[in-house]
Amino acid sequence: MLVLHSTGISGKGIVDGQSHLPNRAIAKELAERGYVVIAPDYPGFGELKDYDFENDRYESGTMKGIFDHIRCVDLLQSLNSVDPERIGVIGHSLGGHNAMFVAAFDERLKVVVSSCGWTEFEYYDMGQSAEEIYGGKLGPWAQDKYMPLLRTKYQLDSNKIPFNFHQIIMLIAPRVFISNSPLQDKNFNVEGVREGIRKASAIYESFGVKENLKVYYPDAGHDFPFNIRNEIYESIDRKLCNIPLSKNE
Repeated sequence: MLVLHSTGISGKGIVDGQSHLPNRAIAKELAERGYVVIAPDYPGFGELKDYDFENDRYESGTMKGIFDHIRCVDLLQSLNSVDPERIGVIGHSLGGHNAMFVAAFDERLKVVVSSCGWTEFEYYDMGQSAEEIYGGKLGPWAQDKYMPLLRTKYQLDSNKIPFNFHQIIMLIAPRVFISNSPLQDKNFNVEGVREGIRKASAIYESFGVKENLKVYYPDAGHDFPFNIRNEIYESIDRKLCNIPLSKNE
């Protein structure tokens, strides 16, 4: 499994259980289930906290992340302990949308899980204070470490941006896509999730695999609750034919 961390200075340490938040140790939990796990730092965090976005060769931090994450899949496939046909990706928040982005480019990822990672752009709104800090509702997306072209080329206008998240999900189809989208998530409006799922469901139905598109709507904030996490882990187990270690002992 490729496991992508949320926003936080400790980077990959977050998914290794080194966060003060109790529901972020995704990499550690999956390793304990028997998965071979790779958890890279996203540029700007962890050991890459001093990454120089201005002088790299990428148009965006997001694209640099996609490149790095694809190379992680290359590494996993090179290991004798990994079945190259049974690799997935999971992430929360920052890691949630980056899980979607890398899966859109890399079909080797057979199951994709995004927790609190997305809503349709027109529904994204972190509040007045964030809008003032970043210069617009979509300003947080336009930081150098994410997608600065949303500001410089598309003027933070959701009507001008050439893609939306339901189209990312369509690119993932017919593979398994699972979203944890809490009802009280103040980062990613749940109504935008519902709209995106409604639009993306047509492509899953056309493939005859509507069961491969799954969304959980827990009554929670920007979090990955224990019960939802475990249900999703069980879905990953079924898709990737994993028998958790605890059942073998």
